[in-house]
Amino acid sequence: MGKYSYYSLMSMAVRSILTAGLEGIIVDAECHLSNGLPTMTIIGLGGKAIDEAKERIRSALATNHLPVPRKKITINLAPADVPKDTTSLDLAIALSILQASGQIAQAIKPDTAVIGELGLDGDIRPVRGIIGKIIAGRNKGIQEFLLPLANMPQALLVPNVKLTPVQNIKELCNGLNNGVLESSTGTDGSILPSLSSPTTTSLNEISGQLRAKRALQIVAAGGHNILLSGPPGTGKTMLAKALPSLLPPLSHDEMLEVTHLHSLVSGEYDKLITDRPFRSPHHSASHVAMVGGGVHLRPGEITLAHRGVLFLDEFPEFDRKTIEALRQPLEEQVVIISRAKDTARYPSNFILIATANPCPCGHFGTNRPCICSAYSIQHYRQKLSGPIIDRIDLCVDVEEIDHTKILNITGKDSNLVVQQQITKSRVLQAKRYKNVSKLNADMTNHDCKTVSVLERSAKLLLDEAASKLTISARAYIRVIKVARTIADLAESKTIRIEHITEALQYRPKTMQE
Repeated sequence: MGKYSYYSLMSMAVRSILTAGLEGIIVDAECHLSNGLPTMTIIGLGGKAIDEAKERIRSALATNHLPVPRKKITINLAPADVPKDTTSLDLAIALSILQASGQIAQAIKPDTAVIGELGLDGDIRPVRGIIGKIIAGRNKGIQEFLLPLANMPQALLVPNVKLTPVQNIKELCNGLNNGVLESSTGTDGSILPSLSSPTTTSLNEISGQLRAKRALQIVAAGGHNILLSGPPGTGKTMLAKALPSLLPPLSHDEMLEVTHLHSLVSGEYDKLITDRPFRSPHHSASHVAMVGGGVHLRPGEITLAHRGVLFLDEFPEFDRKTIEALRQPLEEQVVIISRAKDTARYPSNFILIATANPCPCGHFGTNRPCICSAYSIQHYRQKLSGPIIDRIDLCVDVEEIDHTKILNITGKDSNLVVQQQITKSRVLQAKRYKNVSKLNADMTNHDCKTVSVLERSAKLLLDEAASKLTISARAYIRVIKVARTIADLAESKTIRIEHITEALQYRPKTMQE
């Protein structure tokens, strides 16, 4: 650029994306070069990762023979009142310096966002949450993204955006000056890599338990939550693992959501999630591991189960605080993590399937002797509070199976028949709600009053049962939701008395009863 002038060395902002949960804001990296000692200062409420970016940028530029201006370098990350602690802003900061010092001939367009972490050798490394950044940028008018090559497999899932992969800061600088950067366009989901589905348990492999299998069909069709209770060894875990085989595949939009959420906690930046998640945390998992949080806010297990299944084996063995934290996700299908420095909102729309024993040893009420004291049984059952049980739609007792029937072979096509019925039910729900992702479990109170048409006899039965069983208003609505799913499986436009009767049979009771 020749001699440096104090007034001419303010670069146009280089834009990047900062995300928190599924929301994002545009960050402008501005560079100003002025007379003074050769230093680099980054302002704009940056964290440790932003402060360390200065050394990464200096080394990357020097290694690739890109002169670092011998000036006082001031970088401002606007908006300056939003905390920033991510390495994904490295590339935008570096390009703002190159732009201010005249090493890039043309300013980067305002509708272009730059994302990437810099290595000491100038390589551009992948970052977490690339899908969320692209979607947030697209929603705010960004049309082109310069991003690391390793992030491209995930980025290509986002349609209607221009993606330019870059590998090295020197190659990027030459490409910007010569106009030779090659771009790609995100796919609409019609072309995706062929991935093998994970091995899951099939209903065909489970002997007996017809009532529990019927309940799983209702759960899969309507997206309801379920609690399986019974002594150990009766097949509760096998039933839970059979649920994913009944669920339909993820849609393209759901793949975007799930892949983005998993990339926030995984180092596999090129991994695509094409199957519904099945998360099965151990009962010793901490509160933060389940809900999310930490120093740098990350999603927990209940968010990683989004659009899939959260399996909590030995439900009463989980920490009481962790169990109670499920209230908001089960009711609102979202979890809000609030900390002193930041707040993140993550989706948590999952199917909860939990298992429980009748007592700590598992043999209370069976033919085997129970060794638990009355206090330990009471303490065990009190781990599940009334408000939590009230949010579970179906409660099924899994009985002990006759040993002579364990090796019996069930119909090979039974799983396929159930899947077909579930698919038909979900098609009906998609037409009813005009939303392919909304299920009967997601109905609002207004939906229950309008689209869930109860026949008069069914309404009278439900009112009488609600009075005699003293169920809460929330439980009353949940019975209607389950009955609506049962009616859909029967391809009935109205909710009849037999649908209400079956739904009431699954009405959960508190563990104290």
